[in-house]
Amino acid sequence: MATRLSRSQVPVELTWNLADLFATKEAWEKEMAAVEADVSTVTKYQGQLGQSASVLLACLEAHEKLSLRLTRVMTFASLRSSEDGSDAEKQSDSERLSGVMARIHAALSFIDSEILALPDGTIERYGQEEAGLGDFHKHLQELLERKPYQLSPDTERLLAALGPVFGAPYMIYSRAKASDMTFAPITDSQGQEHPMSLALYEDHYEQLPDTELRHKAYDSFTEGLKRYQNTFAAGYSAEVRRQITMAKARGYESVTDMLLQPQQVTKEMYNRQLDIIQAELAPHMRRLAKVRQQVLGLSKMKHCDLKVPLDADYAPKTTIAEAGQVIVDALSVLGPEYRQVIETALANRWVDYADNIGKSTGAFCSSPYGVHPYILITWTDTMRGAFVLAHELGHAGHFSFAQRHQRLVNTRPSMYFIEAPSTLNELLLAQHLFAQTNDRRMRRWIALQSLGTYYHNFVTHLLEAELQRRVYALAEEGKAITAKVLSEQKGELLERFWGDAAEIDDGARLTWMRQPHYYMGLYPYTYSAGLTISTAVALNIREQGQPAVDRWLQALSAGGTLRPLDLIALAGVDMSTADPIKKAVAYVGTLVDEVEKGFA
Repeated sequence: MATRLSRSQVPVELTWNLADLFATKEAWEKEMAAVEADVSTVTKYQGQLGQSASVLLACLEAHEKLSLRLTRVMTFASLRSSEDGSDAEKQSDSERLSGVMARIHAALSFIDSEILALPDGTIERYGQEEAGLGDFHKHLQELLERKPYQLSPDTERLLAALGPVFGAPYMIYSRAKASDMTFAPITDSQGQEHPMSLALYEDHYEQLPDTELRHKAYDSFTEGLKRYQNTFAAGYSAEVRRQITMAKARGYESVTDMLLQPQQVTKEMYNRQLDIIQAELAPHMRRLAKVRQQVLGLSKMKHCDLKVPLDADYAPKTTIAEAGQVIVDALSVLGPEYRQVIETALANRWVDYADNIGKSTGAFCSSPYGVHPYILITWTDTMRGAFVLAHELGHAGHFSFAQRHQRLVNTRPSMYFIEAPSTLNELLLAQHLFAQTNDRRMRRWIALQSLGTYYHNFVTHLLEAELQRRVYALAEEGKAITAKVLSEQKGELLERFWGDAAEIDDGARLTWMRQPHYYMGLYPYTYSAGLTISTAVALNIREQGQPAVDRWLQALSAGGTLRPLDLIALAGVDMSTADPIKKAVAYVGTLVDEVEKGFA
């Protein structure tokens, strides 16, 4: 039976280079201690922010410098934990850092409290008196918008100190997935045993053409999830109760209002995204499921069959190097500066490709200011992996541009926009491949790869968001959030979406356990918002060429200086209406048409 490697056994060229953050763990520990000691460079301004505009500017600049250093310390610990969460030493380091961060955040909580305690009009007057505050204008205005919901300084300081406690549900969830969850190995038709893990199921077995082995993997996976469902439900329930308690304490109308405020998104925009896609996308996805069932020759379509390649024999194995070159070629449409970022990322070990025991599942990009982005994926030699890599390189390209043009405080835009740069890269990769062929089979295959992107964002994550919407409503009504409730709600919404196109069994109902996004506020629905934006931009680039590219690069470079609707408008898209959502869903329909024609 093949066995997974430990972190120390994987080839170094498949790992990211954390030395670009800190040369050694000892250097990291030294800086962690130094950052905590240097909190005094900021706290020396405590009680003085009402004295003058120059004092406020000095405090904000000192805070930004300290935040930059703290971000690097946090990133180093987080990435080490993600590469191997089963390592006790790395777990311990994360715990230590958590305590340091809590103390720092508590010490610095005075900044927001003092600013919000200033008499009305003071910030505006300060802005006129001190030109340097211009860079902090948007940050200060957003802070003032929170004034009605701010608690007393002592309470805010206490809440900041309790950060590790509030973060415990997510930490427990992550640790359980990385270190504790085990799954029974499976046996193929030749009697050979294969290892099973959460990462292997999601990155390999779920897309396996071998129906017998795929179903065995699904059964093993489901049984493994069942053993943890009550523990995971308890953790998620605690997170939901925390959010609801905080919303009430701060005076928000609902927890949804509280979570949307930092995104600068209205409930109308949020609900519109969920409602239109579920209603108008479902028929297209059901058509695709029917094609899949017919082509695969399945007597019934199970939820675990929805991601199986329809032409697995056609797609050749894709190496990291081959995938990288295709991605570079596809993204060259965005110009030489963007291309250079991508080439540097691929050549200089910004990416961790390895599969090893304890590695975090899924994929992400972390972008510490002033260093470079880091990307985590688990490479499986599939072309789908190229789309995932292109996606994460989209985040890397975005923040590389934002950091080149903006200071730290203005780097990060609303979460509503965050997934647009990443999904655009996937769409550009698909457009590049489409443009190179008229071959019917090849076009069908490309359409299926692109549909994988829409499935991920418009189905998987959107239905996560729908579950969130339901859970918050139930919790605010005083209902208990248990494993039974979560599975029932997940099952019902899946049945409503898929209709008779797919069977929703116990394993499907447990999919609420598979993603960490429930612990990240209203994050899941933003995947669909980002893909809606990127679909419009990709079509504009195809139809308009360089003017659309220029607008897009301007939007990337703007970082977090604009509110989401203004930032998106800069890219040439109007998200204040339903039109971009409807057009994106209609585009998915054309991809399904391509697949149906390909198999006709």
